[in-house]
Amino acid sequence: MLNFLGNVKVYVATEPADLRLSFSGLYARAENVLKVDPRTGALFVFTNRRRNRVKTLYWDGTGLWVMTKRL
Repeated sequence: MLNFLGNVKVYVATEPADLRLSFSGLYARAENVLKVDPRTGALFVFTNRRRNRVKTLYWDGTGLWVMTKRL
């Protein structure tokens, strides 16, 4: 179960991402494109080119979560 505190930062990538990426690929995009360490506890949001899917990356302190939503 995810439990977000009220002070979670959310970073949204403005450029579309290849949503075939999973943990390592999204982690690298967060580090290299957004210039933020994913282990800070922030929520990273990525979309595809058509903007009909969202994928999020989140570090909960024990490991990474990757969540996908079809819009």
